[in-house]
Amino acid sequence: QVYRTVGEKYGVKYSEDEILMRYRQAYAQPWGRSRLRYVDDGRPFWQHIVSSSTGCSDLQYFEELYHYYTTEKAWRLIDPDAKYVFEALRRAGVRTAVVSNFDTRLRPLLQALNCDHWFDAVAVSAEVAAEKPNPTIFLKACELLDVKPEEAVHIGDDRRNDLWGARDAGCDAWLWGSDVHSFKEVAERIGVSVGMGNNM
Repeated sequence: QVYRTVGEKYGVKYSEDEILMRYRQAYAQPWGRSRLRYVDDGRPFWQHIVSSSTGCSDLQYFEELYHYYTTEKAWRLIDPDAKYVFEALRRAGVRTAVVSNFDTRLRPLLQALNCDHWFDAVAVSAEVAAEKPNPTIFLKACELLDVKPEEAVHIGDDRRNDLWGARDAGCDAWLWGSDVHSFKEVAERIGVSVGMGNNM
C-alpha cells in the first residue's frame, strides 16, 4: 500500500496486489551482490526490491520510501502489553536481545519506537555479517548477553529463520503465533509474573 501510494506521483501503475506479488518474488530470490542482503544501510538491496516491486527506479521515489521506513509512522508494536512484559522481565533479571535480519537503521528505529531500552543487546545482521538462519547471529546475541546458548530461548515468527536457526545454534526456540501468542505468555512460560498498567 505504501509503495503504491507514494509511487503514484512517480508514475507507478501496478496495483497493490501486483506490487505485493512482485515484492515477494524479488525478496525470495538470492541477492547476487553479496551473501548478505543487508550490508551497512541496505540501500543497494532495497533499491533492487523497490524497483523490482514497482517497476520504478526513480531515485527520489526510492529515497522517499527508504526514509519513511526509518520513522515510527511505518511501524507498530503488535502487542500492547509489551512494555509491561519487558519491564517485568528486566525486574526479574531476565536479559533480552533483538536478533534481526535488518540493516543499520534498526537501532535508530528502536529508539524512535521508544523500545530500545527494553533490550540489553541488539544483534543485527548488517553488523554481525550473518543473517538468520545462520547460527552465528544467535551465538553473537548470546555472547552480547553473556549467556550460554542452552540457557537462551529465541522467539520469532519464521520457522526456518527463527526456529531452525536458533536450534542450530543450541538455543531453545518458540514460534510466535504457534508456541506463544503474546509477550505476556512468553513471560509466563519462563516463570515471570507480569503486572499490567496501574496494577504493577
